[in-house]
Amino acid sequence: MAKLKLLSEEYEEIDYQLIAIHTSIEDYRLAFLINKNLPINLSKCNQDIEIQENNVELQFSRFSYDDEKNNISWNLIQNKNQEYQSSTTLDTGLFANTIAQVSTNSYILPEFKKVDYFLKVDNCFSEDEIQETLLSLKNIQKISTVYTVAIENIKSKNNLIF
Repeated sequence: MAKLKLLSEEYEEIDYQLIAIHTSIEDYRLAFLINKNLPINLSKCNQDIEIQENNVELQFSRFSYDDEKNNISWNLIQNKNQEYQSSTTLDTGLFANTIAQVSTNSYILPEFKKVDYFLKVDNCFSEDEIQETLLSLKNIQKISTVYTVAIENIKSKNNLIF
């Protein structure tokens, strides 16, 4: 009897675009500025994106908008998360019994450490509309740079499933 082998790659369909955003402003302010420049209405999600990494649960903020008319879903995702951990020093001497705070950076997509936010557009529209979206985002003065990310280059795609 012949065996049929199904490959998982055959069923993976990429139906979203990912736009990288470099800026130093807070997530709520960026969502407000995007809402002013694009015909969308991003709002804060009740639940953040939770990722388990090295037995530590990380949370990344997310703003979303569902355009039911065009069947498009927009998600503004925080890429960088700074976590503070305090440690106590028990040594004797000048710095005995001091509490130090150590910060570590975590990323939702570690291969793009310089990106501050991602705008994920599900059920994508045409390439021309993506270019118009990029131009509108580039007009926001607080944004340093904006560009699309090739989905094929992302190693941690599973972090974008929510």
